[in-house]
Amino acid sequence: MPAHLFCLKAMKNRRVIVAMSGGVDSSVAAILLKRAGHEVIGISMQLWDYSEKEDLSATRGSCCSLEDIWDARRVAETIGIPFYVLNMEKVFSKEVVDYFVKSYLTGETPNPCVKCNSEIKFNILLRKAFELGAEYVATGHYARIVKDASGRYHLLSGVDRTKDQSYFLFSLTQNTMAHVLFPLGELTKTEVRKIAKEAGLKVSEKGESQEICFVEDGNYRNLLAERAGTREGRIVDTSGTLLGHHTGLFGYTIGQRRGLNIKDGKGPYYVVSMDTERNELIVGRKEELLSCGLYARELNWIKEPPAAPLTVEARIRYRHSPVDAIVTPRTDGGAVVRFLSPQGAVTPGQAVVFYRDEEVLGGGWIERAIRESDEKDAEELCNQDPRVQGKPVRFHSP
Repeated sequence: MPAHLFCLKAMKNRRVIVAMSGGVDSSVAAILLKRAGHEVIGISMQLWDYSEKEDLSATRGSCCSLEDIWDARRVAETIGIPFYVLNMEKVFSKEVVDYFVKSYLTGETPNPCVKCNSEIKFNILLRKAFELGAEYVATGHYARIVKDASGRYHLLSGVDRTKDQSYFLFSLTQNTMAHVLFPLGELTKTEVRKIAKEAGLKVSEKGESQEICFVEDGNYRNLLAERAGTREGRIVDTSGTLLGHHTGLFGYTIGQRRGLNIKDGKGPYYVVSMDTERNELIVGRKEELLSCGLYARELNWIKEPPAAPLTVEARIRYRHSPVDAIVTPRTDGGAVVRFLSPQGAVTPGQAVVFYRDEEVLGGGWIERAIRESDEKDAEELCNQDPRVQGKPVRFHSP
């Protein structure tokens, strides 16, 4: 018996809520749990109102569309499990959409998937599961949760590193992980599609969701313009020279090169930072994107917070290759993160996630980059070897 099925069977018969998105991953998660002998209930969350859309094909490619809910219902019928739809539009709008808009309007680039996981799937949905007498919520994430001999939970990367989604899960806590299952953590995407095909599911070859579910056609700028209107401002280089004008800072992100419409013949230029007080977009050369570190806020540690500077492998974007870094905790729950080699396009509003090999130690939200040109303190930090700021400690597993 494959290891993942053995572990699921070893739990004995439990009632499990599976968050079904209508895709192949959550569908196979439901199949595996049912085969392991659990009482499986499929639930889709209606997060966005598409009822007024005349052409529902415009929502294809996003997650949680009406088409996806219909696919999830058909999968549940095929594999023989009960299926329900929960209307969570109001709470989703408050916790995810409002956060998304606010972040862009304050010069940040948000990550709605992390927020949806923490606030919707592993908070509100988990409470709903308890109300239904279920002990667990399962999803189709490619990640693993392992419980050690002392009873502590560890969050690990998925075996399929090309699909690993542990980056989006850094906000999980010990209490939450005690009630969460990731049946696909030991599988590859190829294996998952094979299981779905053998089970006769039409979603076996369904493509990946690529768009944000509440943004039509992937154009989030239209949504932001509707919410906030346009506000013209200056585009300047790092020395303050006027190069052009923009119609809203929310239309840009750190590291962006295309769409700047700067025609001084000296390009290319990249977005280096944003001054929300002056409503200025600051651009510069590629090398001006490099940062020696960052300030992070609202850190969550999967286990206990470190008491001293900690050596980690840090990821500052989902597809970012981990870089060696040292995290120095702050008394306000944030941290200073120092890279051992400069990194480009550190983006406020994105998550920085800390790893040790395949284990997620924790993470937080990027406040701002540390660049040598920013301020005196930053210059000192950038020119000092981070390893001499304090004796780094290893994060030992119990």
